[in-house]
Amino acid sequence: MSTGTASGKTLAFNLPVVDALAREPKRRALYLYPTKALAQDQTRALAAYGVPKLRPAIYDGDTPSERRWQIRKWANVILTNPDMLHVGVLPHHDRWGDVLQNLSYVVVDEAHVYRGVFGSHVANVLRRLRRLARVYGAEPQFLLASATIANPGELARSLLGVDATVIGDDGAPRAERTIALWNPPFVDEELGVRASALGEASRLLADLASRGQRTICFAKSRKAVELVHRFASERVGAELAGRLAPYRAGYTPEQRREVERRLVEGELLGVTATDALELGIDIGLLDCAISVGFPGTVASLRQQWGRAGRRGHGLAVLVASEDALDQYFMREPEMLLGRRVEAAILDHANPRVLDGHVLAAAFEAPLDDADRATLGDAALERAAILPGLKKTPAGWAYGGRDYPAANVGLRSATAEAFTVVDATDGSVLGIVERERAYSTVHEGAVYLHLGDSYLVTALDHAARTALVEPFRGPWYTQAKRETTTAIVEPLRVERRCGLELSFGSVSVTEQVVAFQRKSISGGETIETVPLDLPATTFETEAVWYLPEPEQLEGLTEMPRLLGTLHAAEHSMIALLPLWAMCDRWDIGGLSTNVHFQTGRPTVFIYDGHAGGVGIAEHGFEVFEGWVADTARLLGGCPCHDGCPSCVQSPKCGNLNEMLDKAGALVFLRRLAAA
Repeated sequence: MSTGTASGKTLAFNLPVVDALAREPKRRALYLYPTKALAQDQTRALAAYGVPKLRPAIYDGDTPSERRWQIRKWANVILTNPDMLHVGVLPHHDRWGDVLQNLSYVVVDEAHVYRGVFGSHVANVLRRLRRLARVYGAEPQFLLASATIANPGELARSLLGVDATVIGDDGAPRAERTIALWNPPFVDEELGVRASALGEASRLLADLASRGQRTICFAKSRKAVELVHRFASERVGAELAGRLAPYRAGYTPEQRREVERRLVEGELLGVTATDALELGIDIGLLDCAISVGFPGTVASLRQQWGRAGRRGHGLAVLVASEDALDQYFMREPEMLLGRRVEAAILDHANPRVLDGHVLAAAFEAPLDDADRATLGDAALERAAILPGLKKTPAGWAYGGRDYPAANVGLRSATAEAFTVVDATDGSVLGIVERERAYSTVHEGAVYLHLGDSYLVTALDHAARTALVEPFRGPWYTQAKRETTTAIVEPLRVERRCGLELSFGSVSVTEQVVAFQRKSISGGETIETVPLDLPATTFETEAVWYLPEPEQLEGLTEMPRLLGTLHAAEHSMIALLPLWAMCDRWDIGGLSTNVHFQTGRPTVFIYDGHAGGVGIAEHGFEVFEGWVADTARLLGGCPCHDGCPSCVQSPKCGNLNEMLDKAGALVFLRRLAAA
């Protein structure tokens, strides 16, 4: 089911499941949610039905160990998340035999979240679940619920390996909604610097709450959530400040439950939240929803806006940041409001994702040809060459002593990852793929984790750990990288937009050679510090093109040619998230006046994850629309020489040197015209 917010998707999967369990309480159902808060919310909803034979229970990392065996024994609706299914259920399936044998339904809610690397891993986890259910003699029905996306049927097939019936007709009644696009005023028109989006959002939140309008404000990071809440609380009196609350990951389960309860019961007038609350938590009757910065996809924005005005006229506000996409929408509102939602893309067969799951599946039960039906052909092909497996009469069996699922993180494409550890208390903040570690957690880097700043004090290559400590300084850091891209194999080559456009596999070698400390207030460079770090090489997928001489006419003098191609590459990367459900940080690029293989000016845009997850391929398919949108973005930006709202990138390996906005605009307009 792929329909809008508040259209009744939860009822549509709950009613048949609850009906079946009320008739036959021995049946089991498994509900999968991307976040713990959603599972809590759904448990409350199921309990509220008051069906005597319905026994829902949550099984996740917060579940006390003494309760776990009880849940396996008596619960007939088990609510969990993909991570717990992957490491806590499937490898220990002997304890779950009764659940798997009687498994009738698997509900995958918020399915649009499973895209990119995370989605590719979850697809393999779901296929392993289908396989083990078969081993125990069950063939459960899968029910997927998603916000509106462009390709729900394709997503279901990618996740499960089977065809799905798509229900996309949305007949739910809708209250009218007023949409406001709010662009913070300039504080320096010449440099294109605008007032803080967080400050503007807090002003709106305080004003709406003081008028009695129940408001939710979405911000992208923990730090932003805390800041908006603090600024808003300072603007209102003490009594009203008590009716405002922040909500984010990192709080204890009890703290989160308390905020959810106060919100549902109407005690709170204003909540500032990360996107943990964007998903389908039923948070009562809200009047207004504010999004601070474009959340990355139109689907996500509609989810956030859908929280307001469910019963009466609602207000939805997008407060723009200085990011290129945000500013593009401020100038071209119809490009946001009239746009189809994006396609969710994943690639379960990417060997860097698949291999760990093949080992995990072999640990769960030896692999043979019959498993092609659930795990797919690629899994059996990899099984024959993976060193951890040995051929036995029963099939490919796992020979190790550990259990392999524990070595596979669902949110990273590579096992070679660095662990980021807070040196003050020893807590693990996160993991960074090796390809990204040298540019984000090198010694001296300011590392951002969920909006909080940390200074990297040591990077241990042998132990693969980065030690960090909380940081409050007035600067941030940006790494300077030298990148080379080698074409491994073109897979598709076509004449498009008047030039030769290719899609295929490439090898990207990056070496971080220095970093700059930059002032937070003005962005000026404080100092450049050289670094001596090893080069990293990874294979991925890319789209690349070779401009024709007539398309570069008048732009071929150096350094103008380099600046033109570099600015075109940056702005195309900034706009690709509009066409593929991805983040700017998932994409990399390289532009050169003479590439050593093509012998001509060449621009590459590649998946930033080893092996690729389909982002570049989608870019190849929608190239004409992508180019036209990028030309429109550049043409509409009021700056003269390029600014953070068009051609400057926060992740540029060349520190945004050599960018020619005017040249890129001429060049992209010629492509669009062709």
